[in-house]
Amino acid sequence: MVSSDPLDKDAGIRSLADARVLDLAREVLQIEAAAVSCLIDRLGDDFIAACDVCLGCRGRIVVTGMGKSGHIASKIAATLASTGSPSFFVHPGEASHGDLGMITGEDVVLAVSNSGSTHEIVLILPLIKRLGVPLITMTGRPESVLAEAADVNLHISIEKEACPLNLAPTASTTATLAMGDALAVALLECRGFTKEDFARSHPGGTLGRRLLLKVSDFMRTEQQVPKVYADTPVIDGLLEMTRTGLGMTAIVDENEIVIGIFTDGDLRRALDIGCDLQATAMKSIMTTDCKTIDPDVIAEEAMRMMEDHSITALLVTESDRRLIGAFNIHDMLHAGVL
Repeated sequence: MVSSDPLDKDAGIRSLADARVLDLAREVLQIEAAAVSCLIDRLGDDFIAACDVCLGCRGRIVVTGMGKSGHIASKIAATLASTGSPSFFVHPGEASHGDLGMITGEDVVLAVSNSGSTHEIVLILPLIKRLGVPLITMTGRPESVLAEAADVNLHISIEKEACPLNLAPTASTTATLAMGDALAVALLECRGFTKEDFARSHPGGTLGRRLLLKVSDFMRTEQQVPKVYADTPVIDGLLEMTRTGLGMTAIVDENEIVIGIFTDGDLRRALDIGCDLQATAMKSIMTTDCKTIDPDVIAEEAMRMMEDHSITALLVTESDRRLIGAFNIHDMLHAGVL
């Protein structure tokens, strides 16, 4: 017997709806993936020409687009700028009301329009031409007004939108975004753009900090650096290690030259052999072959060194092994490099 309980009925409807939602989502992803894949076979001389135009640009790559294409154009401009190709976005509607003054004769204009006939861009086309700047377009119609007027047109047409109504910009904007990424990455490679260059454009990000910050920027100094002498009793060395919370202490000579290190691991080994912590000197149980690092080493290299040697703290020394600082993995975390 079929239940007359309305809750059961609602549950059945929801179950059918859930299945449809998943099917629709999968279909969207398949359509958009196909739209991007179709671009691969279209890459050729036009793409190379577009790269050449951008590489020859002595000013900025000015990207413009309207509506959803405008949002994609803004992202393309941001990607170009962060990967070594100075770029910014100009709204075509605002361009005809004064913002066209942002474009100079040394720039390149990249116009994004799926139809190739966006009114706001077509309106400023004569002015762009009058400036004599190269025009690259991304359009879905090679025979369109913008494509015909361009020095180079990148063909980004799609078979259909992922929207069931075939109206909302979905697959077309995805394809445009992918073409923009392809252009940015190609230019990145041509310019010899490096990780260090990327870091300089992203100083607030983790990667930027890893590549820009040096050990001297986050190491502990002076009284924050744990240190004892070779004849210091182990119990006092343990107290010094506890005082700074670094999980280790340096053992130095009278000239502050590092001669060893005492860590949590050394303490465990000392306890295992029944060491008298008050009667035993640090020189008897310290590790003499300890790793140190230069203050001018970048954070990424310091991280790699710690990973390679499975250690969580490092002593910082001058070239003569004179102790000047120390840090552990928590200090790197606080510095934003992890």
